[in-house]
Amino acid sequence: MPLVLGVDSSTQSTKVEVRDADTGALVASGSAPHPPTAPPRSEQDPEAWWSALASAVAATGINEVAAVSVAAQQHGLVALGAKSEVLRPAKLWNDTECAADAGWLVKQLGGRAAWADAAGSVPVAAFTIAKLSWLHRKEPDHFDRLARVLLPHDWLTYRLTGAFVTDRGDASGTGYWSPSEGRWRTDLLRIVDDAPGDDGWEARLPRVLGPSEPAGALLCESAQLLGLRGAPVVAAGTGDNMAAALGVGLRTGDVAFSLGTSGTVYAVSDRPTADPSGAVAGFADATGRYLPLVCTLNATGVTDDVATMFDLDRDRLVDLALSAPAGSGGVVMVPFFAGERTPDRPDATGTVTGLRHGISKAHLARAAHEGVICGLLEGLDALAGAGADVASGRTVLVGGGARSRAYRHVLADLSGRAVTVPAAGELVAAGACVQAAATLHGRDPAEVAAGWGMGAGPTTEPDPGVDAGAIREAYATARG
Repeated sequence: MPLVLGVDSSTQSTKVEVRDADTGALVASGSAPHPPTAPPRSEQDPEAWWSALASAVAATGINEVAAVSVAAQQHGLVALGAKSEVLRPAKLWNDTECAADAGWLVKQLGGRAAWADAAGSVPVAAFTIAKLSWLHRKEPDHFDRLARVLLPHDWLTYRLTGAFVTDRGDASGTGYWSPSEGRWRTDLLRIVDDAPGDDGWEARLPRVLGPSEPAGALLCESAQLLGLRGAPVVAAGTGDNMAAALGVGLRTGDVAFSLGTSGTVYAVSDRPTADPSGAVAGFADATGRYLPLVCTLNATGVTDDVATMFDLDRDRLVDLALSAPAGSGGVVMVPFFAGERTPDRPDATGTVTGLRHGISKAHLARAAHEGVICGLLEGLDALAGAGADVASGRTVLVGGGARSRAYRHVLADLSGRAVTVPAAGELVAAGACVQAAATLHGRDPAEVAAGWGMGAGPTTEPDPGVDAGAIREAYATARG
């Protein structure tokens, strides 16, 4: 049976899965950590991703696959010089040093609506174009040596194949690729620096591949370093959210909530979106469709921090949270521990309101979970407002937070929706396997995902006795 290797290179680690290319059955998996990082300066050496990939592949015990695909954290800037050398550590999506650059860029084009129309999204600190502006402003020597601009998954694909390529899904998170037009917008890059002109910027950018178009064959040198035999085909790869949508088999009408380092809520759409408020990023997906998405900076890191404050492990924090009533006894936590992206408040901090006599650790534990979910539900409202169909299909919960009973119950209660947690745990790596199989067989990735039965799993029903409206209104008041 042919096997495919799917890679999830996230902020925290590299995770890989090996699956049967025909059935999707999981054969093996492995993982390896990345160096820790945190805002406001969040950077990593790309070589650490390569080392982690080699370790994760070795952990599978598999040495022969037919196809490989890399999904990775979106937005990060990998700056290469004329000899394809990495010029400096990669600035990651959650680096907030670029906030001033994002604001400056928005003004240069005439406001948020103009950016939404041009690129489908309004720049925030996370976007690659803001990081390029920061590099131009703060490290002009590095900027002057800039020969290639890659995203994390692009760089890993380059190390695998020697090809400078990307896909439309990850490209749509740069702030200079238009999902509606399907092309690089070098005029937007000329706002950062107009010296190179169109041709100069085009030469720095990777070629955008189609959903099932291969990047090339695995280089012999790379195969040896990874302990793989032969020359498997390497797929285009994509961004982590786009891969997760494949891994869960997301269809039009479905909505996905992802709880990891960041929180996201997104849906598949048959048409591009453009939200002038900037709340909804009008991304493309990995199938030729679109993936309108709202991202928050604060998710499971918030509840991890609260657990640390109380000297508890995660399981005990979950037990505490579920022992408190819905609404947390009037305690509201606005969880902007790392600043925030949606709403765009990079310098914000977390707050707690409603403290009074009789409040316990349990109330605060519940408030932390409710604060994270309330922020994402505001994102769901924004998706609906941007025209995405988020009401006719399933509601799925993915990411590390999906393993938490507290997050599952709070999301179900406050959304009023049945929440499904897919049985496939590492959905980004699974989605990369879907793309690898689609490239191997020359098929639509969405058809492969459907054939593999991705997305099935246990469901949590909402408690009809919870006054979700009152809880969300209290959160909105506290957020201000």
